[in-house]
Amino acid sequence: MSFDHEAHWSARYRDAGDEYLFGTAPNKFLAAQAERFGAGMNVLSVADGEGRNAVWLAEQGCRVTATEISPVALEKAAKLARVRRVAVDFVQVDILNWDWPEAAYDAVLGIFIQFATPAERPRQLAGMKLAVKPGGLLLLQGYTPKQLEHRTGGPSAVENLYTEAMLRELFADWDIVLLREHEDTIEEGTAHAGRSALIDLVARKPTGR
Repeated sequence: MSFDHEAHWSARYRDAGDEYLFGTAPNKFLAAQAERFGAGMNVLSVADGEGRNAVWLAEQGCRVTATEISPVALEKAAKLARVRRVAVDFVQVDILNWDWPEAAYDAVLGIFIQFATPAERPRQLAGMKLAVKPGGLLLLQGYTPKQLEHRTGGPSAVENLYTEAMLRELFADWDIVLLREHEDTIEEGTAHAGRSALIDLVARKPTGR
């Protein structure tokens, strides 16, 4: 029997009650990339959770679509957008079984979306790459295997985690603008808190694709 991602995440978001599991501030890496986002850009935030990143992107003037599998998270995300007075197109989607739009977005981002197994990861990333317009950007932040020593968030399966070599190979056909492994202390709600082993990627889709 396959893992039920929707039930798992809905339970986690529901258990958080009125609190936001990952907080309401944008991801630190994403916020540091603010200069890459401008008014009128079409941006897709993949597996966006409770809306913190999509809402921040909308506040930068972007036209934002955010996918999320959990209806509980989507309710909280919509509430956050109302409170912050921005418009986001929230869509309930299982990204592992989605007809991804082709060349639709100036930027696509996946922040801590490491629930995909090694068997699922190529399909997930192929969909994300397909959705980026030629010349557009794909941004990822995730955990490296060293995160298993910190135990401050993320999956417990080492095979779900990213390495620099893995991402360099997966994006060999793109222009890698930024790729770095590093450690930092992050405070994202109760779910991501403390010293963390991170990897950041910004890659640009070739204009001829």
